Amino acid sequence: MNLHASADASWHFSETKKIYNLPFNDLLFRAHTIHRAQFDPNAVQLSRLLSIKTGGCPEDCGYCSQSAQYPTGLKASKLMEVERVLAEARKAKEGGATRYCMGAAWRSPKDRDMETIVAMVEGVRELGMETCMTLGMLSPAQAARLGNAGLDYYNHNIDTSERFYSEIISTRTFADRLETLANVREAGIKVCAGGILGMGETTEDHIAMLVTLANLPVPPESVPINMLIPIPGSKLGDAAPVHPIEFVRVIALARILMPKTHVRLSAGRSDMSDEMQALCFFAGANSIFVGDTLLTAGNPGEDHDAALFRRLGLKPMALDTAE
Repeated sequence: MNLHASADASWHFSETKKIYNLPFNDLLFRAHTIHRAQFDPNAVQLSRLLSIKTGGCPEDCGYCSQSAQYPTGLKASKLMEVERVLAEARKAKEGGATRYCMGAAWRSPKDRDMETIVAMVEGVRELGMETCMTLGMLSPAQAARLGNAGLDYYNHNIDTSERFYSEIISTRTFADRLETLANVREAGIKVCAGGILGMGETTEDHIAMLVTLANLPVPPESVPINMLIPIPGSKLGDAAPVHPIEFVRVIALARILMPKTHVRLSAGRSDMSDEMQALCFFAGANSIFVGDTLLTAGNPGEDHDAALFRRLGLKPMALDTAE
């Protein structure tokens, strides 16, 4: 059983499913062994996420509060001014964040907005922070412009498996997602791409999603794993939660398939116990979002995270070691 596939090797679904189904202790031991070989096991990379343009998105993503197609009660806003974004970035840096992530609720950015977006990227970089954007689909020209501006990361989640994808979204295809990731990589920008658990998908969909990411020409440098936050009014407002043990298994499998990747606990941490988060960190998660909100969803407060870090003996990852 290949637990250390080389960067140019392909993971096969049947092989990966066997790994996922190992006894829980064996799975975590293997994941943690790989994690410890690549990273400081007690260091966690801290990112901060800001919604720079909220609501009014024409897409029909079933999990999203920002879709204009669902009565979620979220009011659409205009793109934020650059100075306001930079002011928030300064606060994030003072709070220990090393990466600043900015998200806009667009299907794709309009060319007229690119000058403002570029100014945000350049301004945050001047503060000495890593930059990340999530703006929807990107054309090759848009990706190249962001790359030339010095954007470090671009987030574009594949959300789930190719099989299940059309159950969640109809306004863009799985292939569209992969095309944007290819455009981002071609522009020299690091890729941040992950998915969401708890949308009604199967265990096989979890495995297939991770296999897709691991088998990209270059695996993502960052893989956020989200636990669905059911949004009243959205298509998935009544979705049943994913089991905590299954969530931890996904984290462990992500670490095994992508040893050098930063695996991030993203949305849903407010509903995770401290014990569940501790297992995730042991299984290979080494990145979180800090702050009270993630775009429009809640997040554990900084005091809670600081207390959890103290109990677990964790420390923020230094910028020079955070890819």
